[in-house]
Amino acid sequence: MNLIKTPIADLLIFEPNVFGDSRGFFMESFNQKTFQNLTGLDVTFVQDNHSRSSQNVLRGLHYQIQQPQGKLVRVTSGRVFDVAVDMRRKSPTFGQWHGVELSGENHRQFWVPAGFAHGFLVLSETADFIYKTTDYYAPEFERCVRFDDSEIGIIWPFEGEPVLSPKDQQGLSLQDAQAFE
Repeated sequence: MNLIKTPIADLLIFEPNVFGDSRGFFMESFNQKTFQNLTGLDVTFVQDNHSRSSQNVLRGLHYQIQQPQGKLVRVTSGRVFDVAVDMRRKSPTFGQWHGVELSGENHRQFWVPAGFAHGFLVLSETADFIYKTTDYYAPEFERCVRFDDSEIGIIWPFEGEPVLSPKDQQGLSLQDAQAFE
């Protein structure tokens, strides 16, 4: 497993060792000991989620203000542009974002710790998106920041208009959003 650091210290990209031949491939998608050795983090994952979305679907930017979730995200089929935004007011990188392409071909995984908003844009016809979380989903604590907030300035690789849920259409600006202290 190869660890790639990003400009935002707490966001990490993992490239697993993939062993392939004419029959297909094998990879270890998660190993607690390896994760802990590479990151120094002792996290427990409590929930796995799987979503399938169509091209141009944009989900996010979501976070939970209580019961915050760390997420280890990956794509098993298709391609997405995955983004995390620092929502910790006291952080030197508050309001900054980092994006990475995740795909069924590159097998990369993105560690998005608690305290970050998270979202993704589907670049392929469809994408299967799988993620582990460090806390349970609690809809009463979920918050949403606008994907197109000019203060954050995410450069999304759109091909056409994004498809948003009603909840995501009502996301708040970074300035108006509830954040972590």
